[in-house]
Amino acid sequence: MKKVFALIAFMWSVAVFAQNEQLAQNYFEKGEFEKALVIYQDLDARHQNNTFFIQKIIACYQQLQQYGEAEKLINEKLKSTEKPYLYVELGYNYQLQDDKEKAEKNYNKAIETVAQNPSNVYAVASTFEQKVQVEKALEAYETATSINKSLNFDYQMALLQGQLGNIDLMIERLLSYSYNNKQSLPVVQNQLSRFMNEESNTFNTSLRKALLVNTQKNQDIFWNHFLSWFYVQEKDYSKAFIQEKAIFKRDPDTFNNIVILARVAADENETEIAREIYGFVLENTTDPDLLLQAHEYLITADIKDGTEKEYPAIEQRINNLLTEYGTGPTTLDLQILKADFEAFHLKNTQAGINTLNTTLDQQLNRYQKAKVKMKLSDILLLDEKFNQAIIYYAQIEDDLKNDAVAHEASLKVAKASYFKGDFEWAQKQLKVLKSSSSQLIANDALELYLLIIDNTVEDSTQTALKKFARADFKLYQNKKTEALDAYKDILANDKTQSIQDVTLLRIGRLYEEQKQYDLALQYYKQIIDNYADGIYVDEALFYSAEIYNKQLEDTGKAMPLYEKVIFNHQDSIHFVEARKQYRQLRGDANS
Repeated sequence: MKKVFALIAFMWSVAVFAQNEQLAQNYFEKGEFEKALVIYQDLDARHQNNTFFIQKIIACYQQLQQYGEAEKLINEKLKSTEKPYLYVELGYNYQLQDDKEKAEKNYNKAIETVAQNPSNVYAVASTFEQKVQVEKALEAYETATSINKSLNFDYQMALLQGQLGNIDLMIERLLSYSYNNKQSLPVVQNQLSRFMNEESNTFNTSLRKALLVNTQKNQDIFWNHFLSWFYVQEKDYSKAFIQEKAIFKRDPDTFNNIVILARVAADENETEIAREIYGFVLENTTDPDLLLQAHEYLITADIKDGTEKEYPAIEQRINNLLTEYGTGPTTLDLQILKADFEAFHLKNTQAGINTLNTTLDQQLNRYQKAKVKMKLSDILLLDEKFNQAIIYYAQIEDDLKNDAVAHEASLKVAKASYFKGDFEWAQKQLKVLKSSSSQLIANDALELYLLIIDNTVEDSTQTALKKFARADFKLYQNKKTEALDAYKDILANDKTQSIQDVTLLRIGRLYEEQKQYDLALQYYKQIIDNYADGIYVDEALFYSAEIYNKQLEDTGKAMPLYEKVIFNHQDSIHFVEARKQYRQLRGDANS
């Protein structure tokens, strides 16, 4: 029983200690230094020579401009503990009183303790860093390493050089540190990526140059890996692929890095380079899973870019792969792709449904069944069997409650209701989904939610919205000509202002998809000129810039459009890409 009481007493004392420390910190942060001082003094009395409490007491005195009390405490602690960091504290106390001579004298004493015992550098340098005495912290590290060559403070010194604005020197030291301490590479790359996200792109240029120099000077593939990582951060997957191929030639065990790069490029919709990388995968592996993955991506890309004349050949490729690899859980994605192709491109919804029903008879786990049911629902919706589609979507919601897949199914229920013209029910679903943990689902839900809200306020009969929803449904059905005609009819015959800009955007996107860029630009320009305060203007600006930049190669017209996205629409989902493209056109990457 005594042991129990002792344990309870100990736990209670720990809890009270933590509570007091937090209270003192709260007072300090709020500027109530007298109250903080009392608590820290009490904590110091009960925990003698705790460095943190001593420094906090000194800081309280200094904030209260009681420099004499601070000096008295520091000298007392120096006498009793001889801790070298206290010389830094004493020097800083003099500095606050503008006594530079005494400040420098004590700073030098602190560095002398490092010269006498290099292990003192840890406390001394970190205290200099706390006081933002960057050059003194550097001097402390340099003093320690000059005496004990086995010590390495490249990482700490690199960050200090960065604070001084010596970016090239910071990069040099970080790269050196990562090469000599390869287990620390992720830490270094994480630090570098923070600088790469800054507004100025000069850091990226300096880092790239340093990496290229190291790659040329030292044939270790470590530098190729590092350079590949750099290009991925810049989303220059083509150059990253060059590095990965060079690595693979020397170390075939790194092949999985190429597969990962292919997936990243595909996820970023960099179709051209993703095609190239997946082509390389097909040529250099016999792994059936990787072969299937590569084939599926290439077929999907060919379907997206293909014409109806190419469809029979694509269908044959899918069937050949299923014959070769069989129809089972391992080829599930390919079977779903086949059903999607049959329904949405060959316009044979029954064939797609039959393919999926056959797939559902296989031994699938609940997530695999959900994927099949999701596509089955999509096809039923395509076939205008709204209620059946909603039933299957609802089954997925019930089977995988609170899962991301369930949220996707919920969004599709809302879209099906929207297509059907049941805006009230769709709105209720979307109101919940716009707070989804999935950013993609939340964005889509918010966009559709706002579309319904905006076009209900101005037109209580929702006449324009019903027309627009039907046009959107034609687009979903891949009936693009009919969708285009329907959107144009809205522009010509419906004067509901709230529907005009989004209709212009839809038409522009359709013309862009058809590679009729001049027409696309005309419709985007109408949004820019007439709906500058609307919620679609950032998209019109960005899509126009992309056409001028990547299709028409007119950088003079692209740059000011990117610039408007950057400076006027910082909350746009296109902001990051607009900034990247603008910098490239400005020549930052080659400066």
